[in-house]
Amino acid sequence: MGILAKKHQEHHLSGIAKLSIVGMVVSLSAAFINTIWAVYLYSFFHSEVYVGLFSAILTVVAFASYFLYIPLIEKSDKSKIYSFSLLLFVIFYFLFAINTNFYFLIILAIIMTSFVTLRITSYGLLVRDLSSQKELARNEGLVYTLANLSFVVGPLVAGYIAARFGIHWIFVLSSAFLLAGFFVFKSTKISGKQGKKRLDKKVFKNFIDFFKNRERAVGYMLGTGSSIWWMFIYLFIPLYIIRSGFDEFAIGIFLFAIAFPLIILELPFSKLAGKKGFRKIFLIGHLIVAIASAICFFLTGTYSLLILLVLASIGMAMLEPTTEAYFFDILKGKERYRFYGPYNTALDTGNLIGKLAGAITLIFLPFKFLFLVFGAFMFLLFLLSFKTKKIVESRRKR
Repeated sequence: MGILAKKHQEHHLSGIAKLSIVGMVVSLSAAFINTIWAVYLYSFFHSEVYVGLFSAILTVVAFASYFLYIPLIEKSDKSKIYSFSLLLFVIFYFLFAINTNFYFLIILAIIMTSFVTLRITSYGLLVRDLSSQKELARNEGLVYTLANLSFVVGPLVAGYIAARFGIHWIFVLSSAFLLAGFFVFKSTKISGKQGKKRLDKKVFKNFIDFFKNRERAVGYMLGTGSSIWWMFIYLFIPLYIIRSGFDEFAIGIFLFAIAFPLIILELPFSKLAGKKGFRKIFLIGHLIVAIASAICFFLTGTYSLLILLVLASIGMAMLEPTTEAYFFDILKGKERYRFYGPYNTALDTGNLIGKLAGAITLIFLPFKFLFLVFGAFMFLLFLLSFKTKKIVESRRKR
């Protein structure tokens, strides 16, 4: 594999390879949970609208946490934060496995969501710190490719176990894989860089400063695209599949299929973005997803609709790793320690948009109108892609 070829890059790339393996193990846990989460919430709320609205509340909690944890992220060793977050989620998932109380579900979900930022932000910064400027897009592609390999295998396993033995066993399995991820990470001996001594404790000021820069604002808005789309796929499509008369295993098969293009194409598209520039990749990727979603509005067959959604993943393979790499590329110096956490709220902003848009649409319109709504979001991001900065990593000196 070319990614391990050059001796003068051995330290960085071997670190990225190890971190990618850790990410793959941890992503298996996430894949298990994502497969059944919507159905799990539905078993308590008994309403698609309430599932969407409660999920939106969780998104607001996650959004706030990215800014509240900035001082901790800036000050602390990122590897220690990541290790701590893995152990924390081992406990959370085990508690979900044994819970049957509606109110405890709400409290536990809110507390757990407030700590999501620690895991996501610390892992992303470790990837950035182990990557040179010239190879960032390629390394992001490797990380996402191996992570998405888990999202191919995970839904099949989770769907089968949930249908055969019950949803609570998925939480037990997820907890076990997170614990395994913790031990694998510790065995790599990857250490994170110590953060800044001077901390940015003014949460509101950090938020304002982030959006004062036009390029950061555009990068942020593009960063919402993937989470808007995947929220639609992982929250509303499983409910559509259940309503169509299928079981949890059918959900697993669909989510297996929809992740398959990602593991094949994300790394090649990441390399292409590094050579040809990000803008072209952004334009084509968003347009593919927008068109596919609009066509789904007119389809009546369940199988043809789900197949087209799988094909739309070709566009997502162009967007997932490249949007984050683009954001890192427009930052200067140690700005990443201050602004990467706020940037990650793009995930939650996209989630919030997706959940609220989906829930509100379902209050007034039939389910099929969701395809027009989410297709419109992706088309707007296609237009926004024309505003991106022309960056070609391969032309850099290092």
